[in-house]
Amino acid sequence: MKINGLELNVEPGADLSYADLSSADLSGVDLHGANLRGANLCDVNLSGANLSGAILARITAHNADLSGANLTGAKIPQGHLENANFSNANLTGANLNRAWLNGSNFSDADCSEAEFF
Repeated sequence: MKINGLELNVEPGADLSYADLSSADLSGVDLHGANLRGANLCDVNLSGANLSGAILARITAHNADLSGANLTGAKIPQGHLENANFSNANLTGANLNRAWLNGSNFSDADCSEAEFF
């Protein structure tokens, strides 16, 4: 898949660490177990995406749309997710320790056993 001029391997378990995916439409994509550490996900559309078990540490994802996304067991510590939309997302067991979430929408999101400290 070509995103922002780069050919990227967008599939389960992919290594997309530090990739610039800003403004990309990744709705419904299956990236379970992928490594997105340090990626730029600002304004990205990940609605309905499968990010279960993904590593999203230190991402920058201002205004990201994660509505309806599966983030079960995802690791998102120290992420910058200001104004992100998590409505109807599944965050069961996700790690959001020390994440910046100001203005984010968690309406009807399942945050069972998620860590926010």
